[in-house]
Amino acid sequence: MSSAPTSPAATTTPALGGVWADLVGQSHAVDTLRRAVAAAHHREGSARHAMTHAWLVTGPPGSGRSNAAVAFAAALQCSRGGCGECNDCRTTMARAHPDVTVVRTEKLSIGVDEVRSLVRAAAMNPSAGRHQIVIVEDADRVTERGADALLKSIEEPAPRTVWVLCAPTPDDVVVTIRSRCRSLHLATPSDEAVATLLQTRDGIDAAVAAYAARAAQGHIGRARALARNEDARNRRNEVLRLPGSLTSVGACLIAADNLVKATAEDAAQATSGWDAKERAELELSLGFGTKGARPKHAAAALKELEDQQKARAKRIQRDSLDRVLTELTGYYRDVLGLQTGALSAHLETDANYVGANGAHLINAEHRDQLAGLARSSTPEQTLRRIDAILACREALEANVSALLALEAMMVQLANPR
Repeated sequence: MSSAPTSPAATTTPALGGVWADLVGQSHAVDTLRRAVAAAHHREGSARHAMTHAWLVTGPPGSGRSNAAVAFAAALQCSRGGCGECNDCRTTMARAHPDVTVVRTEKLSIGVDEVRSLVRAAAMNPSAGRHQIVIVEDADRVTERGADALLKSIEEPAPRTVWVLCAPTPDDVVVTIRSRCRSLHLATPSDEAVATLLQTRDGIDAAVAAYAARAAQGHIGRARALARNEDARNRRNEVLRLPGSLTSVGACLIAADNLVKATAEDAAQATSGWDAKERAELELSLGFGTKGARPKHAAAALKELEDQQKARAKRIQRDSLDRVLTELTGYYRDVLGLQTGALSAHLETDANYVGANGAHLINAEHRDQLAGLARSSTPEQTLRRIDAILACREALEANVSALLALEAMMVQLANPR
């Protein structure tokens, strides 16, 4: 297993303390949030750094959007601006503060009823803290009707209410909402910074941390999963062996079917415990098991729960498929880099395979396979393969059958025209 690449452009993130400690490579964003916290606590500061009631935190997957939002909430509640040690900091970071609501949907969207519930909570005065804070981790999943319900609360907030919305990009949030929020963008952390975090926070071996950071491409959560779980590393290697196995139409169909089944099984395993617990709690609340009881509307309540659980499993499966597509995109990115000369698989300096321009192979451990494909195909064919992966992602987002979308992609990966 090779060590993580380092590039001349990479910089080591200055050490951050308190609630900000896990925000890797985000010193500029942390500085902005700290100034806003100071302005909120002391009611001073220039307009540029002034506190506002609505924030939109954006950044690529894994950059730490939700972590930044929660750290910001803790700092706002903390009398010392985010010490990380007081009760306000500890309970907020544990998602247990009575005046901090953190919403992360397990479904494909956040509907109007859920948003209205959040709006009611946001209108309440804080019971213990300085502010009533609502964090929506998946603001890009709010439906149009939900956005309409949210708009009035953001336009006319309660005096001590703070909304923090998180999304991959500003364009993922409806314009009426984002135009009323202060934007804060998080950068993709460097491989070096992620590897250092894995070593210092999680005690991961340096070589494994370097591999995980490089493979995760700046996604901190994914890097941690790869570093701590050998099964996750093995599954990733299986995905990266797929391009070499697509030798016929039949092989393409089998590969697509295996992927769909594997991700469905992963989703079922991940949700089985939740599903059973939720059903038992609902049956208890409905009065099941009471002698002679015939709960009213039980069938409708159970059906609604089943629908919610199916939506959660579908999202988890879709997230798993999205990781597969991300790994394949990185694979063909490496192939294209070798074909165009932007990357090299035969550097004599060390095992990082870092080019003179600072670029490096994401999948250096598969360099022989990458080099072989680069020689046997053209850059135009590689671009068509990358387009096929992007088309598959768009099809999945449009609720096309996962099997059909993957079959179409696999055939195009095998025979790009």
